[in-house]
Amino acid sequence: MKKKIIVFAFVLTIVLNVFSWLIPEFSDYYTRYTFPLWVESYGRLTSMFSFSVGEFLIVAGIIWLILIPFVKKIRKNTILLLVMISLIMTLNCFINYHCTPIKDSYKIVSGEDDSNTDSNGQDGSREFTVEELGELRDYIVNKCNELSSEVERQEDGTLIYDENEMKDTAKKSMQALGERFPKLSGFYVTPKALLSSGFISQQYMQGYYFPFSMEANYNDIMYVTNKPFTMCHELAHTKSYIFEDEANFLAYLACTGSDDFFFQYSGYLGVLNYVNNAFYENVTKEEYKSHVAVSETVWDDNIFLTDENWKKVEDTAVLDTETVKKAADTFVDTTLKVNGVGDGKASYNRVVELMLLEYYSE
Repeated sequence: MKKKIIVFAFVLTIVLNVFSWLIPEFSDYYTRYTFPLWVESYGRLTSMFSFSVGEFLIVAGIIWLILIPFVKKIRKNTILLLVMISLIMTLNCFINYHCTPIKDSYKIVSGEDDSNTDSNGQDGSREFTVEELGELRDYIVNKCNELSSEVERQEDGTLIYDENEMKDTAKKSMQALGERFPKLSGFYVTPKALLSSGFISQQYMQGYYFPFSMEANYNDIMYVTNKPFTMCHELAHTKSYIFEDEANFLAYLACTGSDDFFFQYSGYLGVLNYVNNAFYENVTKEEYKSHVAVSETVWDDNIFLTDENWKKVEDTAVLDTETVKKAADTFVDTTLKVNGVGDGKASYNRVVELMLLEYYSE
């Protein structure tokens, strides 16, 4: 019986992956109508726990690996476990990499060359000028500068926000996009803080989507300005938007579309580095300096961890941070490339293209 289950699960995994790679319509249909079933059932179940179920599953997996040489029963069931892991990853992650990208839904109404526009008025490949990038960059910088004085601060200038309220606002902000992006409607899991936030910080990661538990997890010790954007980013993954640039883009739309100034600020800060760096790399220093300057307050808020929290991370670290970061970068880059994302971890930067499409679209 166990052999039959292994064979069936293995064949099903292969078939689903082949279909998703070769038939985009299959992936689109799956993510629109089947994937939500896992969120509504398994995701709803894991949301009942206040802690991250995914973290405990990872620990259980590590213990399993350690015990393989010593426990015969575990050795006998390892193949079954690996096949089931592959099937779950396929259902909750891999198929999502082959959907029609968000950029294909845009119709461009400005720019020097519209020759790439297809018969449906769509254009996912229009190249933008440096001037257009500069205009978007200045818009983002101005928004950050303005909102930095609108958010509530403590006497020492640090920002404050109730985390439980933040989780609710993140879900509502994402649900509000459901009318425009149908896959974003419906039930949302509750974002959860990671117990291993120190180790996650060593990877320079703000959050994780765990396919095995359908959870949106975030780094609990990163600076508070990152949290609304990260919560929305990870929630986008739980709604089948698995590409990092698309999750960044949807988090940007959700946060900046909120009525909450803090969420708006987090949304613009979340994309500031991407846009600012892209512009800086394409112009001379003189040209860059002639544009709107990012205020000192914004730079102070645009940090990953405070110095105090970095010290705590380093003081309690078991492994060297540089080693952990290199290993994490390699893992993420490899995972993305295996799933057809040719530029790997660099794909995060493609959010700039989506923002330009949004900025210059109808």
